Amino acid sequence: MLTTSPKKQLSRLTVLAQLVSSKDTTITSLQPHSAAAMLALASILSLEGGMSVESSISEIAVPLIPPTSTLCDHLKISSDTENEVGPRNAKAVLSYWHGLRDGCVGLLESKLKWGGPLAVQQLIASGIPLLLIQFLARNHSNASRQGVDSPNDGVGLSPIGVVWAVSSICYCLSGGVLTFRQILLSSEHMKLICSLISDAHLKLVRSWVGPGGGKDGVKDTINTVIDFLAFPFVAVQNAPGLPATTASVNSGFILNMGSPAERVCKEDKDMVKAILEDMGKYVKILLEVGVPGLILRCLDQLESKDMGRTVAFLAKMIAHRPLAVQLVGKGLLDPNRIRRLLDSSSPRDAVLDTLMIVSDLARMDKGFYEFINGALILDTLRDFLAHEDANVRAKACNALGNMCRHSAYFYESLARHQIIGPLIDRCADPDRRTRKFACFAIGNAAYHNDMLYEELRRSIPQLAMLLVSAEEDKTKANAAGALSNLVRNSNKLCEEIISKGAMQALLKLVADCSVVALNPSKKDAIIESPLKIALFSLGKMCAYPNCRHFLRSSELFPMIRQLRQSPESSIAKLALAIVSKVTDA
Repeated sequence: MLTTSPKKQLSRLTVLAQLVSSKDTTITSLQPHSAAAMLALASILSLEGGMSVESSISEIAVPLIPPTSTLCDHLKISSDTENEVGPRNAKAVLSYWHGLRDGCVGLLESKLKWGGPLAVQQLIASGIPLLLIQFLARNHSNASRQGVDSPNDGVGLSPIGVVWAVSSICYCLSGGVLTFRQILLSSEHMKLICSLISDAHLKLVRSWVGPGGGKDGVKDTINTVIDFLAFPFVAVQNAPGLPATTASVNSGFILNMGSPAERVCKEDKDMVKAILEDMGKYVKILLEVGVPGLILRCLDQLESKDMGRTVAFLAKMIAHRPLAVQLVGKGLLDPNRIRRLLDSSSPRDAVLDTLMIVSDLARMDKGFYEFINGALILDTLRDFLAHEDANVRAKACNALGNMCRHSAYFYESLARHQIIGPLIDRCADPDRRTRKFACFAIGNAAYHNDMLYEELRRSIPQLAMLLVSAEEDKTKANAAGALSNLVRNSNKLCEEIISKGAMQALLKLVADCSVVALNPSKKDAIIESPLKIALFSLGKMCAYPNCRHFLRSSELFPMIRQLRQSPESSIAKLALAIVSKVTDA
């Protein structure tokens, strides 16, 4: 365009749009000048592809895109007729490295991107999604057979046209349950789309010297296919009023931004519910097609700086156990791979998603502990506890907590790698989420046995301070739970818990929550408060004489007696148990 003048931009874009138009009322062939004009217009609009809102160029150009019916007519022209034009006649207008249909498909993609639900419905009604699938099937077959030397093969899609075609199909997925099921629940169609990120096809794309080829072409192909495959995961993860299907709601967040699944499915609860019902079938197809292994091999095709979307999709898949099992079995936690994903050269989002992957696997099943241990990440996790990014610190704490969730498997390793000290320091972190997850990790590090009690001794005053500070309830609950676990397996730390004010802090927390706990109209608030955990912790401490003595002599003990009258039965039972232990001893 080479101008910032909207008037000149409009004038030049209008010329391109006029070249696209045919004087014939019936389109019987795709003329080279029309194909070239469509390609130019589509290429200009593709430069706006990263914009979440319309730019000045898109505002000018989108109204100039030919009507949906015209684009569909161009697209549906039979390849036999098209071959009459052929690469020789088209060469004067189209470069050798572009296909005749590239521009038409590119304009379809732009219309879908900026045209909203109406454009999606129009193209679905015209049968475009399945037509594009047919083109991709023939294009892929020809490319595999002929290599990279025949871009104008009758199908007329170069690598950049293939990317636009897959992106167009992805936009159409938001148009209704029928289209979603026709495309994503078809093993045949899924195999076709996934073949585009096979080693063989990506090798062809990498060797393509025209637009859409090389390492950038490989990146664009992989990212576009991943956006397509991630559609159901994003749709259900962003569903309003529905429970998240992943334990880690923010995992793979980069795939959510600008996705048609996020933008449209928020407004179509019926479709989202249908997708939820079909997720089991979809996951089964992903496994049949071998998507986990394909995605892992895609990582090897990408530079570190370009891995963000691929790792994000791994994080989405991990929430589903069958996919997690296959991913781990295919080498997801290979130490060299994990080292690369967590390296400073990786995008921030990729590092965060990798930490979420480790955390989710550890939370899901203790059977993954051996594989996590084999990833050799403990030194990295220790370093991440002091990372400048609060999100990295928080996710490192969360991962460590889940690595101690099911058993004491990692206890000895935590001590050997000197992780407990830095973990305790995070209880005083300036970031609230980091403090919350640090308490969670400390609690789990104390749960299964007392192996780490001596190292955890220093956490007691930190936990006590959090109980009486202006912290969110979940952090206070985690701190109270951690103190409970520090007396769960032995009395080693009882004196410290008393002398450092931890029992007093628990009593103060109980007193602060007691007004709500004794009010029948505040029953819902009780459920959200840390009161239950605090009472449970005090109950555990009552197993030891010195703790019972402290509790009995406290001026706040009468408050626990009153809580026996709480309208919330679980609170009343916990209070009664404490009073019984203290008075009967």
